[in-house]
Amino acid sequence: MSIKPVIIIGNGGHAKVLTDILLLGNRKIIGFTAPVEEKNSYNLFYVGPDKAILNYHPTEIELVNAIGSVSNTSLREKLFNEFKSQGYFFSAVIHPTAIISSTVKLGEGVQILAGTVIQPFAKIDDNTIVNTSSSIDHDCCIGKHCHISPGTTLSGGVIVGKGTHIGTGATIIQSIKIGKKVLIGAGSLVIRDVIDNKVVYGNPAKEVMK
Repeated sequence: MSIKPVIIIGNGGHAKVLTDILLLGNRKIIGFTAPVEEKNSYNLFYVGPDKAILNYHPTEIELVNAIGSVSNTSLREKLFNEFKSQGYFFSAVIHPTAIISSTVKLGEGVQILAGTVIQPFAKIDDNTIVNTSSSIDHDCCIGKHCHISPGTTLSGGVIVGKGTHIGTGATIIQSIKIGKKVLIGAGSLVIRDVIDNKVVYGNPAKEVMK
């Protein structure tokens, strides 16, 4: 089966990282979408706003969701769901230096960046980013539309709910359960479970007001 060309949704910093990985893998890139035409660091073709993707049949292309998140994954989730409902497929993007056990289960459109280690029987669900040099240990389960930021460490058996953002350099000890749409601040040490829709920060992490 031939590998389909891709269109990249977005043109920011995360798009640069994903473009570099795609080029390392000799993946054909049709171009990128953005609200208005703008310069692209790799001189890629400007396809148009996101709706221009509809000019390409879902059987002809795959999509790469290059919308990053600083604290909120909602836009990534919205775009993923919109184009999935139109029949499009999102390509996984995995850096060649990532170390991933053969027993790991990866969902559609996952992005595993350089230097990441994912240990046996972990599961990474659809449209989730595992960013640069993160460590995901055995039996972790990360839900859809999450962002595991650079340098994050998840010990064994950690569960992360849908739409959660874990900040740069955070550490979560073994068997912790993190709810849906949680924000964990950069550098935090999480030693207790966190319920849905909370913001936690610190060492040890404590709930703070949104």
